[in-house]
Amino acid sequence: MSTVQKSMSLTGEPPKSLNAGQRASVFAGMAGLGILVLHLFNQSITNAALWLTASLVLMSVGIIGFTIASYAHKQAGIKNDGVWFKSISSRGVLGWMAGIALTGFYIVLYFYAELLGLNPDGANTGVVALFDPLSRALSGNPASQWFVYGTLYTVAILAFGVKFIWKYRHNRYEIIRTSSVMFFQTAFAFLIPEFMARLNGDGFNLPYYDLKNIWPLNYYNFEQYRINDFISSGAIGMFLLFFGLASIFIITPILTYKYGKRWYCSWVCGCGGLAETAGDSFRQLSDKSQAAWKVERWVVHSVLVFVVMMTTTVVSVYLGYEGEGYWLSRDTFLFSVAALLVVLYAAVMIWKRDTLKKDAIVGATVYLAISLASVALIYFVDITQIQVNAAYFSFGINEKIYSLDVAVKSLYGFLIGAIFSGVIGTGFYPIFGNRVWCRFGCPMAAILGLQQRLFSKFRITTNGGQCISCGNCSTYCEMGIDVRSYAQKGENIIRASCVGCGICSAVCPRGVLKLENGPLEGRINSEAVLLGQDPDLMELLKSNKSA
Repeated sequence: MSTVQKSMSLTGEPPKSLNAGQRASVFAGMAGLGILVLHLFNQSITNAALWLTASLVLMSVGIIGFTIASYAHKQAGIKNDGVWFKSISSRGVLGWMAGIALTGFYIVLYFYAELLGLNPDGANTGVVALFDPLSRALSGNPASQWFVYGTLYTVAILAFGVKFIWKYRHNRYEIIRTSSVMFFQTAFAFLIPEFMARLNGDGFNLPYYDLKNIWPLNYYNFEQYRINDFISSGAIGMFLLFFGLASIFIITPILTYKYGKRWYCSWVCGCGGLAETAGDSFRQLSDKSQAAWKVERWVVHSVLVFVVMMTTTVVSVYLGYEGEGYWLSRDTFLFSVAALLVVLYAAVMIWKRDTLKKDAIVGATVYLAISLASVALIYFVDITQIQVNAAYFSFGINEKIYSLDVAVKSLYGFLIGAIFSGVIGTGFYPIFGNRVWCRFGCPMAAILGLQQRLFSKFRITTNGGQCISCGNCSTYCEMGIDVRSYAQKGENIIRASCVGCGICSAVCPRGVLKLENGPLEGRINSEAVLLGQDPDLMELLKSNKSA
């Protein structure tokens, strides 16, 4: 016989003490993590395969076991009980400790890999050596810090993905999309690139390629060494090169038009996959303020402009030095980039201007001017001859002198690729929420967001007459959208930042919100204020205005 829940609190109950299953799971998980920590201090490792298997299995068992023990007897529906009472999920002491620990791990991973046991000139030691057997089994090569990270990343998405599915098991959409990100991370991001490395040999050298990473996320994809490797690898290399281009100009726009940015951000992307699974406990920490929204729009689009200019610089330099044998010259490429930017801007201003607010138009104009100025600089000035002393920008830590093109690429890789996406974007889950990178820094999210806002068929429809203003939807929106304000007005949610995770719909007790794909006509219905979805009342309002 099922128990009756007497509490009517919308915030859930304060957390109780751990049950036996949860305590056993915590012990297993910490034992698995302890194996990794202990191997930080071991210079020589015996039975590495056994220890690695034990560590990964124990951590997975701990996560999944804790989940089952927590949600096995819960009734149907979404359960986020006590998130504002728990120290780990409410920016308490445990939350800050977790954030500092994760941030420290990313700093070591990016900048001090030798502390993990990486030894490029000899045998690995420590934690990296622990992963050598698995790396050799997959690719035939010894492990690197990135293989260690990729393995842990994949295990986290799989284990916490099971947690997510079990917790949200009463919602079909959440089960399907979580299974999707688990599949793409395991197959496309982890296994296939490792298997591809086995094909490399004399005269054939495919660069490491995460097939689900699309420019500008893989901003390095068009660097000189990768282009040369693609071309020298014959048909397979050329296919991967053209696949990368088709992903940008064909696949992405078509899928975003049909399904919105959720097809990538919530179904395919590894960053989104980790945020949705391992970061699920922190989604309520996203900043919902107007100030955060304004900062978000300027920062994420500034990063997009930065990566466009950086890529333009890298490709133009490559064509300037090695483009004589290609049909695409450096000058043609630069003119094409400028023309494409102008055409896109003109198309938006002609056909979509009435859907944009004044600040969006001003921002687009400013960004276009900056972009065209950058293209002109690259065209008229040989930027490879401009020297930049890194000591002036690193407080003397880095005293190397770079050419301007290399400096721009290095600066982007450091600030955006390492600090923003890694150290802050993931390390600060327990502080700022699980989608900090996706909201404020991801240039791919910016591109997809523009496409979703301007011409996608995706929207979240609302039934304003049924909304009881409980606020669950806004609380658990990881992108910081005040969903309730739309629901109260019966207004469709058309936001560039929405990743279509569906949690707002899942936590709504009244079925007010629904993720849909429909015709573009009538998609934006900002006039439907406080009238629910009654067309007769709307017609009455319009007739009164005309009278």
